Amino acid sequence: MRVLLLSQWYVPEPDIKVHILGRDLAVRGHQVTAITGFPNYPQGRIYPGYRQKLWQIEHLDGVRVIRLLLYPNHSWSGLRRILNYLSFALSASSIGAALCGPADVMWVYHPPLTVGIPACWIGLLRRIPYIFNIHDMWPETLAATGMLPSSIALKWMGALARFVYRRAAAITVVSPGFRRNLIEKGVPADKIHVIPNWADEDVYRPVPRDEALAAEYGLSEHFNVMFGGNMGAAQAMENVLHAAERLRDIPAVQFVLIGDGVDAERLRQLAHERDLNNVRFIGRQPAERMPYFFAWADALLVHLKRDPLFEITIPSKTIAYLAYGRPIITCTAGDATDVVRDAGAGLVCAPEDPAALAQAVRELVAMPLEQLKSLGQAGRQAFLQKYTRAVLVDKYEKLLEETAKMKKIRR
Repeated sequence: MRVLLLSQWYVPEPDIKVHILGRDLAVRGHQVTAITGFPNYPQGRIYPGYRQKLWQIEHLDGVRVIRLLLYPNHSWSGLRRILNYLSFALSASSIGAALCGPADVMWVYHPPLTVGIPACWIGLLRRIPYIFNIHDMWPETLAATGMLPSSIALKWMGALARFVYRRAAAITVVSPGFRRNLIEKGVPADKIHVIPNWADEDVYRPVPRDEALAAEYGLSEHFNVMFGGNMGAAQAMENVLHAAERLRDIPAVQFVLIGDGVDAERLRQLAHERDLNNVRFIGRQPAERMPYFFAWADALLVHLKRDPLFEITIPSKTIAYLAYGRPIITCTAGDATDVVRDAGAGLVCAPEDPAALAQAVRELVAMPLEQLKSLGQAGRQAFLQKYTRAVLVDKYEKLLEETAKMKKIRR
């Protein structure tokens, strides 16, 4: 089977899901090509070792990767972010369509929604059915984060979404809530498949504690509540600083925020202004290094803004956290909460409620060590049963093969 992957994001950028899918499909004997941009997320700067040009072709783990010119940006500027998205859509629709070659099926990673433009064009031009893989619901996310405040622009984005959904041979979503959302928009239910996020079991796993790393980053002798990932509007991380203020009376507790994003510098400044010695910031780390940080976590934190959209969202970090076998605090509502609660993997509290978050931390601090271990082990077991790469790549492969048959039937 010849598989074409279309995604604006690709390794070495931190979201590695698309490459893992491509790599595993290649190992299973499929011919895989990926169309993507030059790496620039999340700082909005081209990575060292890469130089912008019209295109560049490289081979990674059996995947032919076509990197295309784009406008690098990941700032708070709505206009610049639009230019970033549209520049890739234009490059993929023109250069990508010319270079990708024939394929039996195309798998398209969303966000951003604008990747649907080249998906539709390449699908039409080369007669390739495509699966639209939705990890972020637009235009709702743009409205919730304030990235696109214009009601007219949101209306146009909604129209584009409906067009892309209509053209797709199949749609995959990461949560039951996303499926309900699409059905309410008129998408046929039999076209929508719920396939949750996975975490790579070879990367996301429990590891022994590294004393040198703890000494370097000040992790020993603390009850560490750790967050790893993007810090932007959707995460509403200022709430964590308010919770930290309420926990000054427990000197052992510290919040460890690992990652980057458009809100990271502002959060650092706020923590400094409030003299929050119990909040520690660590810059973005390679995925393969994260297990060694999380080995020092006494709890892992999932946090989202209070918004109806995020009640139907399951952040990918939720699944990764299960893999580490550590207790989880999820400050969310809806589907993400259900994942943690159903696994018996931790505590749940309302989003953007610093008192509730502080209380959850107090409860974990007071728990016996064996109870904390039990929570982590329950999460790890749920991960191994439902969310490993092997389990979910099987599902994607089956759907890709079924969709590829549509092309043969049409012929």
